[in-house]
Amino acid sequence: MISEKRDKILLGVKKSRGMLDKIEKMLTEGSYCADIAQQINATIGLLRNANATLLENHLQTCWVSKISSGDPKAISEFSEEVMQIWSVTQRN
Repeated sequence: MISEKRDKILLGVKKSRGMLDKIEKMLTEGSYCADIAQQINATIGLLRNANATLLENHLQTCWVSKISSGDPKAISEFSEEVMQIWSVTQRN
């Protein structure tokens, strides 16, 4: 994994964890629903960005390796894998 991307993903995950703790506290304390929803949406955004960065890293590292191998089966399997990941990413 590219270290800069790993650091960016890790930061997003850590921020998300902190926000989830905040959301849990807000729910326990009975905070205003719209405020909780805003925090949930912000957390989802952080995780989506982390996931996009991870997929970008995967393409920049693993994809290059598979293409360089010249193995048609490995390339096809990798393409299917990426499309499956992308499909899940696009779900609401």
